[in-house]
Amino acid sequence: MSIFETKNYVDKLSVIDTQVAIKLAKDTFEHNLAKNLDLTRVSAPLFVYPETGLNDNLNGVERPVSFEIKDTKKTAEIVHSLAKWKRMALGKYGFAYQKGLYTDMNAIRRDEEMDNLHSIYVDQWDWEKVILEKDRNLDYLKETVRKIVKALVATKKVINKEFPSLKLQFEEDVFFITTEELLKKYPNLSPKERESAICKEKKTVFIIGIGDKLSNGKEHDLRAPDYDDWQLNGDIFIWYEPLNMGVELSSMGIRVNKKSLLSQLEKNNKMERLNYPFHSGIMNDQIPLSIGGGIGQSRICLVMLEKVHIGEVQVSVWKDEDLAALEKLGIKLL
Repeated sequence: MSIFETKNYVDKLSVIDTQVAIKLAKDTFEHNLAKNLDLTRVSAPLFVYPETGLNDNLNGVERPVSFEIKDTKKTAEIVHSLAKWKRMALGKYGFAYQKGLYTDMNAIRRDEEMDNLHSIYVDQWDWEKVILEKDRNLDYLKETVRKIVKALVATKKVINKEFPSLKLQFEEDVFFITTEELLKKYPNLSPKERESAICKEKKTVFIIGIGDKLSNGKEHDLRAPDYDDWQLNGDIFIWYEPLNMGVELSSMGIRVNKKSLLSQLEKNNKMERLNYPFHSGIMNDQIPLSIGGGIGQSRICLVMLEKVHIGEVQVSVWKDEDLAALEKLGIKLL
């Protein structure tokens, strides 16, 4: 069974109120995010051709959902995320320095291990912003993280005011720590256990540096080599009392430049990707430097509405044994 333990959970909203609150949470956070980061909404693809190299390879092992298109007689893939597409769009649409885009990203991740926080249906805000080489540093990364967390905190205040039964508040002060520092602080814990331990202590946390090997020879977590710079990326977490664990809300980072792209492709034995239009565009300075990320829409709604299973805020499919377990716990899915 893949259902996390929940203690004395009582849903604070009716099904109708839940639906109203989902829209309010999404609209409010989207507005705050766009305002804080100076982003313009754009339309985005649901699928791409694999030969473009635009699909996000995530951890490198997930299988994309693919299908043949009758008219083109070519195979397309449902996107895993829009990490690469967004960066190309910045250049194609002519976004200026410190301006950016965001979009609704919908995906199917068939190999996702489903639990309270993970579904095979993924909905997130994907965003990307033009920067210069001088911005490729930790200070700029941290400044951007704080703006996202500020949007999160402001949204929760709106939700709590509209639905007084909701009481949780999020800490706006962000604690920053690298994956190597986290390993040294909790050497006997697994990466996931380390994440929860630091979140329980510091409440709102940004964990820096995901993808490269640590001093123990292992990665904190896997990350594709061709979008984030592994030294300038990270994940936003909050301590979430209803599940008694740290919950990741966003994966983001300063994107690769020529130097870090070459280094990371070499480390992953993926040098053949340099033949893709996206990768050659970076090497030939045809694609702007950028910072960007993904923020889970259903995940945001889950914590905003103080739910304990992502199926309470999105419609998907689940394992029979999980459905039976959730029914026993009185947890109603959409």
